[in-house]
Amino acid sequence: MSCRIPAACLSAALAFGSAAAVRAAPGDVRPAGSNQALAPAMTAIDVDEHLGLDVDRGLSFVDHTGKRVTLGDYLDGKRPVLVTMNYFRCPVLCNVQLNELTDALAKLDWTAGDEHFRVLTVSIDPRETPEVAGPKRQNHLNSLGRGDDVDWAFLTGDALNIRLLAAQLGISYTYDPEQDQYAHPAVIAFLSPEGKIARYVYGLSYNPSDLKFGLIEASEGRVGTTIDRLILSCFHYDATLGRYGPFAFGLMRIAGAVTVLLIGTALLVYWRRERRATA
Repeated sequence: MSCRIPAACLSAALAFGSAAAVRAAPGDVRPAGSNQALAPAMTAIDVDEHLGLDVDRGLSFVDHTGKRVTLGDYLDGKRPVLVTMNYFRCPVLCNVQLNELTDALAKLDWTAGDEHFRVLTVSIDPRETPEVAGPKRQNHLNSLGRGDDVDWAFLTGDALNIRLLAAQLGISYTYDPEQDQYAHPAVIAFLSPEGKIARYVYGLSYNPSDLKFGLIEASEGRVGTTIDRLILSCFHYDATLGRYGPFAFGLMRIAGAVTVLLIGTALLVYWRRERRATA
């Protein structure tokens, strides 16, 4: 299934061309020429959704501490995994996306590493190392404000493993050697606890509810409360927007259930009053 989201490509081009609009995290690196317009080929990025397909658990990376890991190390069969593909010295788009993701995670009542989910951010630049990934991660953990034990791994790797993961997720990106920059779509992929691609959410800003709904769907209901799943039934994933929106039938169903509950409660109160009056 090919899913072309013009907003994703447009946001990439606009973000790269508007460095002044960036709210960069502390320590971000801005290479010279970051405010120049991208070459036409740099806008040829897309997401080809591979819903239902499995990622290769054996893909090899290096985490922010310098430890050699595989993708399977983060798939424990219990918790879904939220995945982004960025690069850590990105002058604009990645900063915006990761900052907005951090803000959304801060508003979420779950924390990465608890029983609900984990987060992976994988660099698409094979030249980057843990010496860059570690400080970048720490900047975002500081902004998140949930301590240093948050299960949000920042991974680097070689060109082959990065390309394989991107291809399996259906995420395309392009390198411009003149500006030493990558163009890539702003997208989050949600993996099931076993590594199946379950959902994509697009954009440079994220609603905490979109993250929660994506994680609940990716886990097939294994995370979240009954109330969370009930609320999810009122929302429907809109593939044209890459986000969740109100689902009319779900809202009507919930409204109907509430109405029945209210009428039942009123009848019960009336019945008890009648019994007391008769007695």
